[in-house]
Amino acid sequence: MSDNALPPSAPARPHVKARKARISLVWLVPIVAGIIGLSMVIHDFLNVGPKVVVSFLTAEGLEAKKTQVKYKNVVIGTVTDIALSDDRTHILATIELNQSATPFTRADTQYWVVRPRIGAHGVSGVDTLLSGAFISADAGSSDKTEKNFTGLETPPPVTFGERGKRFILHTDDLGSLDIGSPVYFRRIQVGQVVAYELAKDGKGVDIEIFISSPNDEFVLTDSRFWNASGVDVSLGAAGLKVSTQSLTSIISGGIAFREPNYSPDAKPAEGNAEFKLFDDQASALAPPDGEPKYIRMRFNQSLRGLVVNAPVDFLGVNVGRVVSVDLDYDPATGSFPGVVGAVIYPQRLGAANDKLRQQAGGGDEEEQTSRIIGRFVERGLRAQVRTGNLLTGQLYVAMDFDPKAPKVTYNAKARPLEVPTIGGSFDKLQEQLQAFVDKLGKIPLDDLAKNLNGSLIELQKTMKQVNGEVLPQMRGTLQQAQKTLGSANDTFADDSPARQQLGQAMEEVQRTARSVRVLTDFLSRHPESLIRGRSGDAAPGSYKGSSSSREIAPEPVQ
Repeated sequence: MSDNALPPSAPARPHVKARKARISLVWLVPIVAGIIGLSMVIHDFLNVGPKVVVSFLTAEGLEAKKTQVKYKNVVIGTVTDIALSDDRTHILATIELNQSATPFTRADTQYWVVRPRIGAHGVSGVDTLLSGAFISADAGSSDKTEKNFTGLETPPPVTFGERGKRFILHTDDLGSLDIGSPVYFRRIQVGQVVAYELAKDGKGVDIEIFISSPNDEFVLTDSRFWNASGVDVSLGAAGLKVSTQSLTSIISGGIAFREPNYSPDAKPAEGNAEFKLFDDQASALAPPDGEPKYIRMRFNQSLRGLVVNAPVDFLGVNVGRVVSVDLDYDPATGSFPGVVGAVIYPQRLGAANDKLRQQAGGGDEEEQTSRIIGRFVERGLRAQVRTGNLLTGQLYVAMDFDPKAPKVTYNAKARPLEVPTIGGSFDKLQEQLQAFVDKLGKIPLDDLAKNLNGSLIELQKTMKQVNGEVLPQMRGTLQQAQKTLGSANDTFADDSPARQQLGQAMEEVQRTARSVRVLTDFLSRHPESLIRGRSGDAAPGSYKGSSSSREIAPEPVQ
């Protein structure tokens, strides 16, 4: 058989059938898993939202791929990456938002980290002790979108969409106020401080407050705001008064407001309206002060105890306050007088100010004020520093009329206006005490002391003589007197003859006195018996008109 020859093929078996292809059930498991994974990928791809980057000062409590972003406790995204900034001053947290969280890319959206916080306004973020810190977001209303945001270090006091109005308050300094400080209306909290910043000119502070609805309708065009922080303590004629809004305002400060009683036509204020923040309730609710007038006073005395904002009184009415206390030098006398600057509010005099303006005549308000003060100075108006509190030594300026004050020359054209002064009452008391001390110094105390010393020596000698000579003699005399009194007591005993004889003698004296009384009575009625003699019927013993004759019938007088 050659190599190219093919072997004969085997005959086909007609009874053998071809096998069918079959798939094992084991392959169903990976197929189903692949389908589920593909659906999850498609679902995540469809739900993938925008990415934003938020910067924070620290990454405390944050963790990549675990920290969630929530809005009203609903998860709207996740932190996917945390990196340090190039200048190493803050961290950058990359947040992948859900597709439904697209509004949180608006330019005014706010992000902040929710952590446990303890402050003057209470405790917040307690739920994060177990679940961990998370980022909270508040969507804004801007039409623009952003990808980079600066996160807040503290939660915002007011979230987007809360109904109410915002107002601006102007004050000299912030004091104890802070973001979150409460705002009270009739001692009920109706809002809070949401922001503050320096004024554009740097001479004050602008405070932004938020009043929740519907209480924002109580803010009227004539409402007065004042700082209600701490405790207001005042001591006056009515006694000790302590006033405060709440315990929170004592710790973290607060603002209160209300409208004056004399503003019935006030209307609700518009949003972002501006008001002045007063220091206390009394000054806030006081009538308008009007335009202030600056005056100057020169005192030739110590002004220790007179401070800025000390009151200026006119006849007991507070018309202004001290704004400066400085020293000047007088080359003529070589002294250093004190120069006090003050602002006064003539409108505080009420109807009296209107009458004075009418009498002052024409001209502008500055000229009228100068003429009014000039007339007062001619009548004896003088400024005087007086003691307002003996315990603290605080002083105030009192303007009053003194008829005995020496005449002074008043310059009506001087600016600022200068009011003449006189010495304070306390200084006069010091002068009187000094004069009294000078008089005491002129007394010859040394001579008086020598004379007194000599008198004491003589008195000492006299006392020695009395003790050595007089007292023993007096002792003997007293003993002799004691013996005499003893003998007298023995003589006048109850059963002694002397006592009996004395009793009989007293009885005789008594009978004699009665006889003399009867005789006197008889002679007063019958004086002729001294000449004619007596008759038997008119004898004293038988005289019936005498009461004594009925007691004793004396023997007939010869």
